[in-house]
Amino acid sequence: MTNEELASLKENENLELVNTPVNVKVIQIRWVMHVETSCDGNAHFKARLVVNGYAQKQGIDYDETFNPVARCDTVRTLLAVAA
Repeated sequence: MTNEELASLKENENLELVNTPVNVKVIQIRWVMHVETSCDGNAHFKARLVVNGYAQKQGIDYDETFNPVARCDTVRTLLAVAA
């Protein structure tokens, strides 16, 4: 990651660097990159930042997991009912 990209992330408030607390195990991360080709043959470069969650142990590094995700269909339905 370049300094420009880091500066952009900080400027848009998408990144906040913090000090690591004492006695805390830091989970490693990595970038997963691939090329997607559209129907017309154009290449799109995609990148994701992923956490190596397999390094965690339940009850030691975490107690429970929760990832709120709403499908677009659900959001549209709720908005239609509210309207």
